[in-house]
Amino acid sequence: MEKPLYIPQRFKEQVEELAKDLFYCAIETPTNQEIHLERIKDSFFKVSEGLECGVCTTKWETFKAQLKTLKPILHLDAEAAFKNDPAARSIREVYLAYPGFYAITMYRLSHVLWLLDIPILPRMISEYAHSATGTDIHPGADIGTSFFIDHATGVVIGETAVIHNNVIIYQGVTLGGIKVEKALKNVKRHPTIMDNVIIYANATILGGDVVIGKNSIIGANVWITKSIPENSRVTYKSEIKITNL
Repeated sequence: MEKPLYIPQRFKEQVEELAKDLFYCAIETPTNQEIHLERIKDSFFKVSEGLECGVCTTKWETFKAQLKTLKPILHLDAEAAFKNDPAARSIREVYLAYPGFYAITMYRLSHVLWLLDIPILPRMISEYAHSATGTDIHPGADIGTSFFIDHATGVVIGETAVIHNNVIIYQGVTLGGIKVEKALKNVKRHPTIMDNVIIYANATILGGDVVIGKNSIIGANVWITKSIPENSRVTYKSEIKITNL
């Protein structure tokens, strides 16, 4: 007989509080990181008990070690935002006020948990970030350094997407799959984006075999289901007619 489903009271809120603590821990100084991690440890294990996944001490220690490596990676993400957005006045502003940076940080934290094969928790953290920022990044995606999401709202990045380094994505971009079928769960369903690619607002790129070549620019509102060679510019042309009343 299947075990009855039990979800602890206000459990999602517990995970959200843990995610918030992890964000600040990831951007702290090394000394303060150690202090914060000791404080977070009890809530981390409490959440794992609620998920009935029994996170062991070894996985916790591995998670701690990998979290400590994230700060320089996150700083590259923040620098990418500062360098590419003329509205950004400082790196501090990016850290504190940019939803895209917050979403990327939550992704990088959840990705560490995902690689440790800890069930449910990475998805819960990514869904918290989704609700907070409007950006939906699956923790299984593989994303390189210096990643910038401008405006953030409406961005969707699927589980098997691969994004290389120095990529910029604007609002409303989807890196998705052509088909949504359970039988494809172990198949690469989402595109690969190579180095130095810019993808403008509301572009949709679908398919696990699709590769966007390095140094390419994908214009706004395009729909792509085939690979694009490197150094390409892809645009969507629509006609707007203005007439006198």
